[in-house]
This record gives sequence, C-alpha cells and structure tokens, in this order.
Amino acid sequence: MGAMSQLGNDLYTGERSVPFVQKRKLWFVIALSLVIASIAVLFIRVPQFSIEFTGGSQFTVSGATTADDSIQAQADARDAVISVVPEATTKVTTIGGTDIRVQTSQMSQEDTRSVSAALADTFGVDESKAVTASFVGPSWGADVTKQSLWGLGVFLALAFLILAIYFRTWKMSLAAIIGLVDVLIITLGVYAAFGFEISPAAVIGFLTILGYSLYDTTVVFDKIRETTWEQGSASTRTFGESVNLGVNQTLIRSINTSIVAVLPVGAILIIGAMWMGAQTLSDISLSITVGIIVAAYSTLFVAAPLYSWLRESEPEIQRHDAKVLAAREAA
Repeated sequence: MGAMSQLGNDLYTGERSVPFVQKRKLWFVIALSLVIASIAVLFIRVPQFSIEFTGGSQFTVSGATTADDSIQAQADARDAVISVVPEATTKVTTIGGTDIRVQTSQMSQEDTRSVSAALADTFGVDESKAVTASFVGPSWGADVTKQSLWGLGVFLALAFLILAIYFRTWKMSLAAIIGLVDVLIITLGVYAAFGFEISPAAVIGFLTILGYSLYDTTVVFDKIRETTWEQGSASTRTFGESVNLGVNQTLIRSINTSIVAVLPVGAILIIGAMWMGAQTLSDISLSITVGIIVAAYSTLFVAAPLYSWLRESEPEIQRHDAKVLAAREAA
C-alpha cells in the first residue's frame, strides 16, 4: 500500500511520468490496429444476434428432468428439435439449473407444436404445463435494431454538445467522442471474435459502458484543463507536457476506479450468470466487464493524447511551446 501511495505521489508531482503524450504515435498505431482488427473481425466473423433482433421461435421447458447435467440436457434438447425440423438453427441454454431454453429459426405453427411435443417427451414433462412456445417476428427485431441505433446516435450527439459547452472547446469534446467510438468498436470486435451473442441486454450494457467511459474521460480532461490553464503563459511546461501531467495525476484514480467497477460486475457475471444461469445477467455483465477494461485504456492512450495533438497546432500554443523550449536551451 505504501509503495502504491508513493507511486501516486510521484506521478502527481511529476517525479515519475508515463509518456502518454510523448509516445502518442505508438499508442495511436496500437489503437488504430485494434480498431482495424475489430472491424475486420466483424466482417470475417459476423456477430451473433439474439432472437430479439433476428426473429424466430423460442421454447422453454420448466423442470426438465435431465437439467442437472446441463451439457447433456442441451444436447438432448438440440436432438429433439433436429428430429422434428432437421434444418433448424438451434441455440440451447440452461436457465436456473432446471429450465431449458431453446431458440430456433422461424418455424411454422405445425412445426412449433411438433417441437413442443418432442421436448416434452424428451424431458418427461407435461407439454401443456411445462413447455411454453413464443414467436418473435423479424419486424419487431428490426424495430429493436433501429431504436438501438437511434439511442446510440442521440447519446453521442448529446455527449459531444455537453462536453463542448463544459470544456469550452470542441477539440476536447471531439477527442472524447473518438475515444467513445474506439471503445464501442473494440468491444464489438471482442464480441464477434469470441462468438458472444448480442442481445438487447448486451446493447444496454454497451450504452452503459459508453456512459462510464464518458465519465472517466471527463474526470481526466477536467484535470488536464487545470494543468494546461493553471499557469497560462508563465508555465515552464509545453502544452503536451501539461496534458501528460494531468493524465498521470489521475492515473492511479483511473486504475482504482476501473478495478472497483469491474469487481462487482465480474461477480454478477460469475455468480449470477454462470452459477445461477441467468442469461440476461450474463449478457449485460459481460458487455460491461469488457467495456470497462477497454474504456480505461481508451481514455489514457487515445482520448488524452489525441486532445494534445489537436491543440498543439494552434498558433498561441506553438508560440508558448517555442518560448519554453528556447528558455530550456538558454539555461
């Protein structure tokens, strides 16, 4: 604990410094590589969307007798569906330890009744009491997609406007928004790469992590504003050095905040999803866990260095930096 406190103090005073701004070309290359790789993954391995987006049929078997062995239960449910509709695309999950949820591509009413009977026979339950079937139309899924995109667009537009007003510069707002987009693309890339399913709960998680990323970026940028304005033209640091100092002064706080945020969400993911079998908890906690990690990286290595790069070309800042460097050479 003492070593961490000393490290935090050294970073705050500037005795130690992580070169976020000085090595921004390296960070930008890494960030761009991650974004390109994420986009490539999205084309190579198309993300899996839940039934709410694609439409289809869903069956729930309550009190399935073989659900204690989830792997065997899932295999039995899949075999039951294929025995009736061999060409059906099937996804089977265990819910709460005793219930089986089967999601398939769209089926006719006749096939739906046949699959319900096959599932009841497979698990030895009463079809009328223990097996429920529902249908989600593709038009409803399209509405969900449209509303999700609208929500994302409105969020980004309002975030840009509010940050521009608060920080009194659109460049800081632009850097923050680019950092948010970076978080979203990489998180989607991770989902596609590992085959995670995108559901409405996952979309809620995406919007949540954008809010978290925006909060983290705002805190760091607020400190940057202090370090770049506190001494004005009398500062002995260049603009980039002042930005880097602000990021280092909030580094320990950013790390601690991310760890504290990941721990409870990770607990929800492990206990609620894996142990209790709650699929909704799994979707939302997984997206938030991945997003928090990516957001912490994006704020430090993308948004802050990008803001410094956007401002350093301004004539006033160039004159100040030249004055500082000339004074150092004279000394």
